[in-house]
Amino acid sequence: MARKTPPMLARLRRQFVLISMALTGIVLVGVLGSTLFTTWTTQREIINESLEHALNDDMDKLPQMGPRGGKGGKSEDGDTRLLALAVDVSADGIVIKTSRTPVAINSTVLTEVVSEALESTSDTGLIKDLHIAWKRAFYADDYDEYYFDIADDYEDLGYLPSARVAIVDTSAMDSAFSEQVKSDAIIVVVALAALYAVSSLLASRALAPVEQAWEGQRRFIADASHELKTPLAVIIANTDILAHDEGIPEESRRWVESTADEASHMRSLVNDLLELARADEGASSGAMHRTDVDFSDVVDSASLEFDAIAFERNCLIETDIEPDIHIDGDPNWIMRLSKILIDNACKYAAPGTTIDVKLSRASGHVTLSVTNQGNVIDPEDLPHLFDRFYRSDKARDRETGGFGLGLAIAKGIAEAHGGTISATSTAEAGTTFTVTL
Repeated sequence: MARKTPPMLARLRRQFVLISMALTGIVLVGVLGSTLFTTWTTQREIINESLEHALNDDMDKLPQMGPRGGKGGKSEDGDTRLLALAVDVSADGIVIKTSRTPVAINSTVLTEVVSEALESTSDTGLIKDLHIAWKRAFYADDYDEYYFDIADDYEDLGYLPSARVAIVDTSAMDSAFSEQVKSDAIIVVVALAALYAVSSLLASRALAPVEQAWEGQRRFIADASHELKTPLAVIIANTDILAHDEGIPEESRRWVESTADEASHMRSLVNDLLELARADEGASSGAMHRTDVDFSDVVDSASLEFDAIAFERNCLIETDIEPDIHIDGDPNWIMRLSKILIDNACKYAAPGTTIDVKLSRASGHVTLSVTNQGNVIDPEDLPHLFDRFYRSDKARDRETGGFGLGLAIAKGIAEAHGGTISATSTAEAGTTFTVTL
């Protein structure tokens, strides 16, 4: 069976990929966004210049396509390549005269544009659904606003126009801008997808030495712990024989008993290290023996087993276990996980308090929580509780005889089953360890 990446390294790899994609994505979106803004600004300037030119030019003058000696699409007198239509309008909204620009406009559309231009409180506007931009100017009383003689142009009408409205069709520009937005969006998606593939490959290569070191450490712990079991068994057996030997002087017997106690502690440490190595092995290789586990029965059995221990500390275990909760897992490891949490709660519960064990199911997840009332764990220590050999309270750990491995084993078991484990601690709610599978 192919070996899986340890959960910690898998998280590190995901973080590497996400950070790379986030930084590159921000830069890419910033660059493309700035180009879009520049394009939009340039288009608005061209439209505004075209409207302004149509507003001030001679309506009988034929427009010329292309620049007349200038650069960048402009002639020396400021002409642009956009064709704009200008109309003179009377005070009651009647179009009196239209410029000679070779463009056609629907009469209904023209009426709508003129009506909006005359009624608007602004001198410029944009009708988005029609893709039309307009600009208006009211004639002054002396008709000196423009570069031609207004009175001469309308001498046969008997009355003068009230305003001039310039109109530009923005369909081409709007369509081009829309296409650019779509193209940039596609570029971002494709670039991020390619970056994800490259980042994943680079992350795997970059973390390969770390993964090898992790695997070497796991093997060393497992092999060393296994090799220590035999000499420890011999030491314990020999000290047991010596302890029952009536010929040993009384003053020497205490050394034998001290050796036996330390050997027993060392055996416990070796067993914990072996369990930790097996938990790592199960998480990385998927080698655990998985079957249908009655989690409710497991937690109930573990709680009953620790009733006597809790009673010795003048504590009470109360359970709230939802019946018939089944999970896919290793029954031995699930039992070990439950016992670690309940044992930990019993050790550190204040005398005369209650230990709450709850098992529930919701939204496709199973949650086991164990709460005890005791010394509040410092918030700075909470993130490190599941680190190997970590002790938040050295004096308390000496009293309970712990090695700082129990919670690390619990974390390994939870992660091997695809779950998580966390801890909270407050004076009001107590200390709670929560496993979600």
